[in-house]
Amino acid sequence: MPLSEIHPGMKGYGLTVFSGTKPERFDVEVIDVLRNFQPKQDLILVKTKHPRLEVTKVVAGMSGSPIYLNDKMIGAYAYGWSFGSEPVAGVTPIRNMLDEMARPLPERIDGWPLRLLPQAVNAGPRERHASLDGAHRYQGDLAHYDLREHAAQLARSLGVDASHAVSALTPVSTPILMGGMSSRSIAFAQQLMGPLGLEPLQAGGGGAEEASAPTRYVRVEGDKLVAFGHPMSELGVTALPTAIGRVLWFLASDQRSFKIGMAVRQVGALVNDRQSAIVVSQGAKAPVIPIKMSIHGAPGFPSANWSFEVAHDKFMTPSFAAVALGSALQRVANEHQDVSWTATSKLKIKGFPELTLQDYGVAMGGTPEAGEFARSNLVRAIATVLNNPWQPAIIESASMDIELRYARDILRLRGADVLESELDAGAPAGPDVTRVVSVPIPAHLAGQTVNLEIEPGYTEERDQASPDSLADMIRNFENPVYPAKSAVVSFGTGDAGVSFKGRVAHDLPPGALDVIRPETSSIAPESFPTTTRVVVDLPQFMVGRDRVSVTVRPVLR
Repeated sequence: MPLSEIHPGMKGYGLTVFSGTKPERFDVEVIDVLRNFQPKQDLILVKTKHPRLEVTKVVAGMSGSPIYLNDKMIGAYAYGWSFGSEPVAGVTPIRNMLDEMARPLPERIDGWPLRLLPQAVNAGPRERHASLDGAHRYQGDLAHYDLREHAAQLARSLGVDASHAVSALTPVSTPILMGGMSSRSIAFAQQLMGPLGLEPLQAGGGGAEEASAPTRYVRVEGDKLVAFGHPMSELGVTALPTAIGRVLWFLASDQRSFKIGMAVRQVGALVNDRQSAIVVSQGAKAPVIPIKMSIHGAPGFPSANWSFEVAHDKFMTPSFAAVALGSALQRVANEHQDVSWTATSKLKIKGFPELTLQDYGVAMGGTPEAGEFARSNLVRAIATVLNNPWQPAIIESASMDIELRYARDILRLRGADVLESELDAGAPAGPDVTRVVSVPIPAHLAGQTVNLEIEPGYTEERDQASPDSLADMIRNFENPVYPAKSAVVSFGTGDAGVSFKGRVAHDLPPGALDVIRPETSSIAPESFPTTTRVVVDLPQFMVGRDRVSVTVRPVLR
């Protein structure tokens, strides 16, 4: 039905699943049409009538419920107000949604075949490709990838502003129903995804650990269907796994009610995420990354081995990987005692050698948080590879093998004194460990004050050249920090160093940088201040850091 035929007071009905998998009717009455609600998109305001909706008002998870007037579809239930006291919703016109369905799709996205093409088909040079670049790629320094900053960046790009959530007419939020996850892991997921309009909620799932977003589809044409009536995260062309779900209950809330349920069967892939709708192709296959986790050192626990699959996406992959890994470890090591852990991870990237990564952590008085895994080398490597600016990358698999020790198994740095230099580290329970460290000071620093920084080896990054390719970036992960059971004493020498084409040179003599810098090209070595480091082997992991100042004698001995 065209918008020109829709008038206030018209009555019709909608379809949604109140329980199980069978759609049920609810009544609607048109309030009016809100013109130019979005660019080239109007919005139909309706009142909904149903015994359950009188209690729950606007319900997250009802997005995509089709609305009919005179038995003609007019659009999809899509918008509402938080803390609304009336069951009033916004309906996205069906024409806008069908326009999104009609958009052409590429054969590949970030190197992954988006459609199940016959084997004999060879698209050759005319094959269309797409890449999820732009605002959804991490915009910061990939060498220091930060998952929380990535979430904040996406929220800014989407224009999400929580301060106006109460008064604004906003998309009916998308609940992410998470099954098999610990409550603390879900709390971390809420920190990451809440700003994006996604609401992680404790729910059930068909597997050990699962996350899904409930919705109703509006229209099916061929193997495609449209749903939501609003964007999920405005990803554009994408490839995320989708499933058929079962609704258990409408849960009423003063802020915003929501459906609670779980996925029961996988089908197709979300292939387009646009202003007016999402588009699902039942014939497409979304890439997923199999992740395995093996936990040792928790005697008697029956579920030490975990397996799950994560969507292949620049933001969701590192997010869900961190949440799932943290949840599994919390399930196994949920003790109110000190626990330290070491992790050996393996990452397989299509077309590259397998990458081995090391991590270490300490949780004092309880289980490690999921947020700790957001900083792990495995999660950072996954995010860095997927967000690289050079070429599409497909991660084939990942694994993490964790060894737990129910003791701090650490040395806490208590301080450093200048003899010539002495490092004093005390174990939380045990004898002190003292190391006398010889730190050579260059002659040109005579008469100056030098600041010596002392920190754990696993937190001190080695000097590495900025990568010029994905291969360079992967190599930089092979040995990024100093030995885990060590302390590093470092200071700046005031000399210059350069990195160029994967190589690093330190302590260049005066004027050397001017000589090697080209005059006719902007491609030149990158300069950086040289840092001298002295590595001190320790019997255990060290935590803490310190700084001491040394005044170098003006007369050399």
